[in-house]
Amino acid sequence: MCYFIGLRSARSTDPRQEKGPVTQFPALPRAGEDCGKERTAEQERERMEPWKMILSEIAARDEYRSLTRIAVAGDSVAACGEVVDLSSNDYLCLSRDQRLVEAAIAAARRFGVGSTGSRLMSGNLDIHRELEEAIAQWKGTEAALLMGSGYLANLGVISALSTTVDQVFLDRLCHASIVDGVRLGGRRFRRFRHNDPGHLEELLQGAKDPSRVLVVVEGVYSMDGDVVPLNELLALRARFGFILLIDDAHGIGVMGREGRGVVAVNRACEVDVHIGTFGKALGCYGAFIACSSSLREFLVNVARPFIFSTAPAPPLLGAALRALEIVRSESGIRSRLLSTAAWFRQRLRQDLGVSTPSRSHIVPVILGENALALEAADRLRAAGFHVKAIRPPTVPRGEARLRISLTTASSREQLARLLRVLQGVVGSC
Repeated sequence: MCYFIGLRSARSTDPRQEKGPVTQFPALPRAGEDCGKERTAEQERERMEPWKMILSEIAARDEYRSLTRIAVAGDSVAACGEVVDLSSNDYLCLSRDQRLVEAAIAAARRFGVGSTGSRLMSGNLDIHRELEEAIAQWKGTEAALLMGSGYLANLGVISALSTTVDQVFLDRLCHASIVDGVRLGGRRFRRFRHNDPGHLEELLQGAKDPSRVLVVVEGVYSMDGDVVPLNELLALRARFGFILLIDDAHGIGVMGREGRGVVAVNRACEVDVHIGTFGKALGCYGAFIACSSSLREFLVNVARPFIFSTAPAPPLLGAALRALEIVRSESGIRSRLLSTAAWFRQRLRQDLGVSTPSRSHIVPVILGENALALEAADRLRAAGFHVKAIRPPTVPRGEARLRISLTTASSREQLARLLRVLQGVVGSC
């Protein structure tokens, strides 16, 4: 059971609709105005807080965001009546699994609740090594390196690798952390059309030395739910010899044999860098980089988010180890989720005429305008479903959507009711 405290619609937090000093943004003095005249206290606060103008601009685009306080995580939430949560990344519902809770407690008793420092200082504990070895064996790579989060993993490895290549090519829908990693590395980058190996091939043909190119894609795309065309991508890598990184944050635990993600273990050597997280299907927190031994040593020496961050906490690592055991041994939980997702996508097409790019447990309903997505999310909430409206910059402009995130707790009865509600929502948009 999950409780939302003070649940409010995204539209109700728009500063243009709220009253009070917190969400009123007076204009800053413009160039040429007499700045010598006495300012009111409110004007002085505004001068010292120029970000309020940016907030006003965000609100005007229907892109204003606010936090919803959650008391307990789970598969449903209660606020003005219980509603079903279809926004969670806890795909296998492991975050509150008592086996993980007990493993976290055991690790805390053995190692403490904190790691006391960075891995290069005092924070390199036995449990870090144990989890890294388990991940490398699971993913079929020589080595693995733990990171504090998926964002930090991408920031660290991509910024480090960017210093070794001439160019970086990204899928157009790559996550913000990937883009930020390239920018931190100071390397030029180009985007190729989403899931379009032909366009990537054109860019590679134009590169002076394709072997000095880093190509970055995702396994399962977090907002579209579609999957990388892996065979075509690996064929291009064999032909051009570029460095390939796949961020499979949303595929790990759900896709592939033993939940290894979109890359099968017998093809792991064809991918130079595998990124995965513990904070989604594995129900914990943190991330990993699976790679060669030499690349791991390079990252230990060069990746700034690794060098200058406190090491992941032992209780989280203990839980992650147990989650990994569960995912590898209990294939039934994955197959049930993927079967439910396939059924739901088919019903969307048949009952609502909604075409979705998804091939996974993440199912978007693209509505276009921000206001339409916000209104649809409000209507779903009123009908008992917590589904988030996703807007720019998370998705491209004009592609605002409802992101329906299915988990093992999502029953077909619940989803059939959701389809009935969606029929009215989509029909009126």
